[in-house]
Amino acid sequence: MSIIQTFKERGFFQQTSHEDALEKRLQEGPICCYTGFDPTANSFHVGHLIPMMGLAHMQRAGHQVIALIGAGTAMIGDPSGKTEMRKILTKEQIEANIEGLQSQLARFLDFEKNAMLANNADWLCELNYIDFLRDIGRHFSVNRMLSFETYKARMETGLSFLEFNYQPLQAYDFLELYRRYGCLLQLGGDDQWANILSGSDLIRRVERTEAYALTHPLLTTSSGKKMGKTEKGAVWLDAEKTSPYEYYQYWVNIEDADVKKCLAIFTFLPMNEVEMLGDLQGADIREAKKRLAFETTKLLHGEQEALKAQEGASALFGGDSSRSENVPTSSISAAALAEGIEVFAVFQQTGLCKSKGEARRLLDQGGVYVNEVRILDDQFKLSPDDLDQGSVLLRAGKKRYHRLQVE
Repeated sequence: MSIIQTFKERGFFQQTSHEDALEKRLQEGPICCYTGFDPTANSFHVGHLIPMMGLAHMQRAGHQVIALIGAGTAMIGDPSGKTEMRKILTKEQIEANIEGLQSQLARFLDFEKNAMLANNADWLCELNYIDFLRDIGRHFSVNRMLSFETYKARMETGLSFLEFNYQPLQAYDFLELYRRYGCLLQLGGDDQWANILSGSDLIRRVERTEAYALTHPLLTTSSGKKMGKTEKGAVWLDAEKTSPYEYYQYWVNIEDADVKKCLAIFTFLPMNEVEMLGDLQGADIREAKKRLAFETTKLLHGEQEALKAQEGASALFGGDSSRSENVPTSSISAAALAEGIEVFAVFQQTGLCKSKGEARRLLDQGGVYVNEVRILDDQFKLSPDDLDQGSVLLRAGKKRYHRLQVE
């Protein structure tokens, strides 16, 4: 099975340029490909998993893969999918972000084998502006660029000249990687189609050789929501931002209709096993969700953390709050507890609710629990009487837990 067939079977394929020619080239032997990641934060989130897994599948199929960190392009900001200009990051912020991203990429790619990390600041920051305009800029049509949705969507709200340069610079990345490493294929999310296509077109114009573009779908849940969002916001790959337990809980609580799709995309399980698990019905689908949560957590955080998250979830789901050591935990001072803490405030502070108002609505709906006891009194305050072996277990709704440990 070719890698394109694998992508189609597992849900990684959206569109490609010159599919027949790319298939033929892939049959001839390994190809060098890359995906770009702009360091706009010090952690990836679930939305980045599809391109990361795409590169991982390419590497496992024997191809040379490059994870390109866009430290240079991050200084400009990608206008794709944005209604206003991105915040301009300093060089120091970008360097700090890169440190966090590199370790996460290493969870999915083996940099000891046929994978490498590159940084476009190595060539973009050294560019001569006049030379770039003469040698590269002349290959770009302003009319064509403005026809792309990337720019069309921003024309009404205002597109800066700085952002207008993003597409030529990303295209230049592809050209530079071709020149340095013989890279012939760029992968990315479908929102990057125009930028990726511009890169393959630039290589054909400048180097007179074929280059290819392939995009992954932008994944949404079966109900139409963007995948990777929870009540607390983005689901991060950094354990400090989203704990392994919370990460596990995100996957175990996805909608039933999304189980098969997520098993195919976010795990390396064989497709016959994906089909078997995805076809489970009724109460049995819970077992498929547990397998999905375990495999995704193991892939990112390691088997030990996945087992701890699984154990913590099983204990709480089974009503054994005494085994809650693996759930998200934060500290509270004994003095503050002695004074009494408003239940709405503590649900907001722990992230179980975004605001006190949301916590109040949750209480009205019967979804606020302290030590597995439903709280109905809107004047309730946590006190030392609520301590159970030095901690308090909070629950929002059916499945979201947080433990308060007294300092």
